[in-house]
Amino acid sequence: MIKPKLKNVKKLKDSGYKSRSIKDELSENLSDLIKSGKPSFPNIHGYENTVIPDLERAILSKHNINFLGLRGQAKTRLARMMVELLDDWMPIIKGSEINDDPLNPVSTIGKKIIEKNGDDSEIDWVHKSERFYEKLATPDVTVSDLIGDIDPIKAASLKLSYADESVIHFGMIPRANRSIFVINELPDLQARIQVSLFSILEEKEIQIRGFKLRIPLDIQFIFTANPEDYTNRGSIVTPLKDRIGSQIITHYPHSLNIAKKITQQESKIFDSEIYVPELAKDLIEEINFAARKSEFVDFKSGVSARMSITAYENLISTAKRRMLINNEKNTSIRLSDFTGIIPSINGKIELVYEGEEQGADNISFDLINEGVKNIFLKYFPEISKLQKPNQTDDYDQIITWFVENNKELFIGDEFSNNEYQIAINEIKPINKLISKYCKNENKEDILFIKEILLWGLTSFNKLLKNRMLDGIEFKDSLGSYLNDLNT
Repeated sequence: MIKPKLKNVKKLKDSGYKSRSIKDELSENLSDLIKSGKPSFPNIHGYENTVIPDLERAILSKHNINFLGLRGQAKTRLARMMVELLDDWMPIIKGSEINDDPLNPVSTIGKKIIEKNGDDSEIDWVHKSERFYEKLATPDVTVSDLIGDIDPIKAASLKLSYADESVIHFGMIPRANRSIFVINELPDLQARIQVSLFSILEEKEIQIRGFKLRIPLDIQFIFTANPEDYTNRGSIVTPLKDRIGSQIITHYPHSLNIAKKITQQESKIFDSEIYVPELAKDLIEEINFAARKSEFVDFKSGVSARMSITAYENLISTAKRRMLINNEKNTSIRLSDFTGIIPSINGKIELVYEGEEQGADNISFDLINEGVKNIFLKYFPEISKLQKPNQTDDYDQIITWFVENNKELFIGDEFSNNEYQIAINEIKPINKLISKYCKNENKEDILFIKEILLWGLTSFNKLLKNRMLDGIEFKDSLGSYLNDLNT
């Protein structure tokens, strides 16, 4: 939107401009948006009936807000999206350090400019994108950073006494006047620093080195916090927590479809020459769900949605690398490609002691297996752990193929499309199960489903799967066990 051309206070008054606080601005603009039927926070999936209604109520109530939730739950994104609820342009007194309202200045400098020039005082315009301030709470943050301090250089250059308010150098919070100010990971902020926020939130008063300034700062505060932080790294001091109007609990996606939407929306990699079966997208999310339930993963730390996003990107890149190696023009995602997402999983999960003992790579591979097992059970009958003598099931012919032929099936990481098809289609009994249980599936997905079937059989110990340096090997589990005894 074009920047307004009004240049002084008189023209601003003549235009009909009226001052309003940022909380009024957000509340009124949100009210208009809700009336219009448009979404207030578009493309935030899974929060339509939980977090977003709570956030809308908090804004309408003109509250300062604390988002409480595990990592990767869109807390900071929601805070940043609130900028869209601001007016496109905001007038300020030109030369003001803290965005003084031309009709209601609060700083000493702003008041002096209006007192001296009256309606001829020059104004400037600030775009809404510049009305967002963000600070990550770290142990080294000081009161000077947030509130301000005496500037001896300014005092010396202007030949002012330290008793003069003009020697104050304002910190981030005063400079965010009439703006949104976000403090991420609030519990990491030292208690004495949190205390310095008391008077700003409640009395709108700041204290700097003995100065007691009654500056009615107009700020929409948003805080974010992780429940883990309350016990592991710090806490929100009770009086500060009491001054925050609304605490909104965020959460991970409740369904696989919502999780898939988020992953597809946020993924930054796409290749039209690579076909991705819908089952592969499902499996990415199943792996994430499995990680959140795993006894080897620290549930207090959470498993971010970023794991699914980066895993999906690595999955596409794994197929692309293989395609480039084989000089092929197109390819499809294979289940064996999922070994390429292990680095994405390793970097996104915090393991408990038992998990650390087993190693990140092993835990990540087990999570993939767990996800495959869940997909397997959606398509094929569950395999009973205890079978009666002479009892047969749908899978016996596949097992028999491995036993009678004394064969091993190897799927190389870098197999060409043709080599991959030949390897998978070598096991003829698989076709019978596919035709029985997967009648309505896309033809392009059949090879992927066949791999799901093989991996699923290994999950129930019907087959043995070995991860090799250059691929995955399947073989008869019982025959392999007997061979091991003989050697």
